[in-house]
Amino acid sequence: MLKNTITGMLILSCSGCVLLEKKDPLPPVIDPADAEVPVLLSTPTSAAECAGDMELPVEFSRKFTAVSDPELLAQSIGEANEGKLCQGQVYVAKQNTQIMLFRAWNDTNPGSEFGDWWALKSPRGQIAQYRRDYQICYQWSPLDKMTLCSLKAGAKVVIGTGQSATCSSYLAYPSSAKKQVYVANAEANLFDCNSYNAEFNWTPIISN
Repeated sequence: MLKNTITGMLILSCSGCVLLEKKDPLPPVIDPADAEVPVLLSTPTSAAECAGDMELPVEFSRKFTAVSDPELLAQSIGEANEGKLCQGQVYVAKQNTQIMLFRAWNDTNPGSEFGDWWALKSPRGQIAQYRRDYQICYQWSPLDKMTLCSLKAGAKVVIGTGQSATCSSYLAYPSSAKKQVYVANAEANLFDCNSYNAEFNWTPIISN
């Protein structure tokens, strides 16, 4: 009798044990507005599509801050064989830095002096090689003028490598690893400019 009473008490005392079963907590519900969205700073690309890399030259790496501006980036990127940039990154010029930009342009079109496309280094060497490096078709410019300017602090630019360009049925330039600078509204973003004339400078051809 006593044994049956004890057994019954144990059954009654454990009848609610199932209610204390530990369950895995439900994942919290996150409002989409609170979720972190990765910010794309540069164009997605592959080595097969674009030549070179996205690293800034060492002497410029401390003078710019990378920022996100998809609209400006889209303006600078061109389709294959159309020129512009193949890949790029938007930057802002830092305060208290000196950044010199160079542009070779067309003397017959004075408005082209402050065009969109600039270089980090002064034009040197053969003109034909310069055209290949920066995808400049002969129809676009004779490259008979050069302007050197300083970039204003806070100015926003895109720096990247050149897209391929087709100039005619017998002349095309592949994509290039040379860094180019896209400066929208260049006249407002540049200052202290000096212009130079191109002159004949012939060097002998040495046969190997």
